[in-house]
Amino acid sequence: MRWTLLPKPEKEKITRLSEVLGVEPIIASLLLHRGIETFEEAKKFFRPSLEDLHDPFLMKDMDKAVARIEKAITNEENILVYGDYDVDGTTAVALMSSYLKSYYPNVATYIPDRYEEGYGISYQGIDFAEDNNFSLIIALDCGIKAIEKVAYATKKGIDFIICDHHRPGTEIPKAIAVLDPKREDCEYPYKELCGCGVGFKLVQALAKNKEQSMEDLVLYLDLVAVAIGADIVPITGENRILAYYGLKVMNSNPRTGFKAIIQQLKKKILTITDVVFIIAPRINAAGRMKHGNHAVTLLTETDSTKAAEYALEIETFNTERRQTDQQITEEALQQILDNKEENRMTTVVYKDSWHKGVIGIVASRLTETYYRPTLVFTKNENKLAASARSVKGFDVYNALEACSEYIEQFGGHMYAAGLTLFEKDFENFKEAFEKVVSETIDAKLLTPEIKIDAEIDFKDITPKLYRVLKQFAPFGPGNMTPVFMTQNIKDVGYGKTVGEDKTHLRLVVKQGSSPQFTAIGFGMAEKETISCQGNLFKMAYVIDENEWQGNVSLQLRIKDIKE
Repeated sequence: MRWTLLPKPEKEKITRLSEVLGVEPIIASLLLHRGIETFEEAKKFFRPSLEDLHDPFLMKDMDKAVARIEKAITNEENILVYGDYDVDGTTAVALMSSYLKSYYPNVATYIPDRYEEGYGISYQGIDFAEDNNFSLIIALDCGIKAIEKVAYATKKGIDFIICDHHRPGTEIPKAIAVLDPKREDCEYPYKELCGCGVGFKLVQALAKNKEQSMEDLVLYLDLVAVAIGADIVPITGENRILAYYGLKVMNSNPRTGFKAIIQQLKKKILTITDVVFIIAPRINAAGRMKHGNHAVTLLTETDSTKAAEYALEIETFNTERRQTDQQITEEALQQILDNKEENRMTTVVYKDSWHKGVIGIVASRLTETYYRPTLVFTKNENKLAASARSVKGFDVYNALEACSEYIEQFGGHMYAAGLTLFEKDFENFKEAFEKVVSETIDAKLLTPEIKIDAEIDFKDITPKLYRVLKQFAPFGPGNMTPVFMTQNIKDVGYGKTVGEDKTHLRLVVKQGSSPQFTAIGFGMAEKETISCQGNLFKMAYVIDENEWQGNVSLQLRIKDIKE
């Protein structure tokens, strides 16, 4: 692990901010790292307000999108809400369809089949719309590169409204409206919305025209919060407001489908971490193992008995998904060893029988193991399909663009992308990708980095400090959980490996005469020799809470230990 201690902000700024807010200097320092310098900025950070959401009509083409939907409703046209099969897409479809159905009946949903149709808008989906007399398709979390598909629909007399957040290509589809804050000609102030977030802005615009208030829309924010967490977009600006209120809905009055999932879990209060690691994988499992329609059905169901049945079904898909991705990960790791590819700058693995639904998860697992840009390929009909994952600081989308002569189709973000290519181009692509990454990546990015917010002493860790730190939530990209470092600490003699397979590390640590803390390091058994021999060491950690038999105490969650 590469430790990077963030530079301490200017002393005068720390003093000024801590005085104006009445907080300790360490809190002021953390806020300054997040770009917060004034009382007003701190107020917006700690007390997110729905009033601070931007006017949806600032987004390019929003007026056209609203006008076309209102025209469809006036003319009693059939509207098809179309979305991708992942969490962002299925939550967006659930959001848009349930909002429209609240006042207009002629609305149906369509999720493409991951295996038969692939990612994004499909010719099959357009044919379905034509066969069933849909004259307007609202596409969510996809469509920004669907030039030919939109043209195909136009010839059939079907209009498109595209709500996407992926990076556009050189050409924008000739749809009635293309809502995407990443369009170069779009001046919308916040660029980091997820697909469901863009869909919500369209709902917000429709509501504004109907003279509905934001209070009328809060009940949809549980969907937006789940999409924000699952799509790993920055939890800053507008996303912070949407996630903050969405989590409130999740914890007080979630929709019936989410309630059915939550009832299977033993969680009292859901955080964004729970959304990412507990809720999102279950929603995703439907599209990975069976069909994304199952997720939309669960998320739009209002009958609690039916929702419980659907949630149980999705739990089964999730169990199957876990077993499948574990097996494929083991096979992929073995393939890397067999091919003696441990020392490459990239990981590119392929097996024609791997399950397409889990290759993205496998790519993430391989990235955790070898920490380098990774592609996992499988065969899909007459083409190879892959999921790409990257390491922090390296733009895998740009790397793929540089290899585009061997790629049939690709799309995505800086850290995650998908692509298809023909089998004959696989070896050439593999070598081109290795070459591009080798020539462009900074070698230090191939070592995982821990960004440390501040060096503190154990005497600084108090219940009051933790109470304020909790208010920094929801955490995520752009506002990660603060990581601290403390030097010259030692285990007081209780350190040991724990867990069924002894893979975790539990320490009781102190620094000088300071109070002692329990510290837990998941998957850190190999650090036992550094920490349990009575020697001094330094530790990077986050401050956490532990509840045991009704007693709540502060504990430290270890990120890394060094001599």
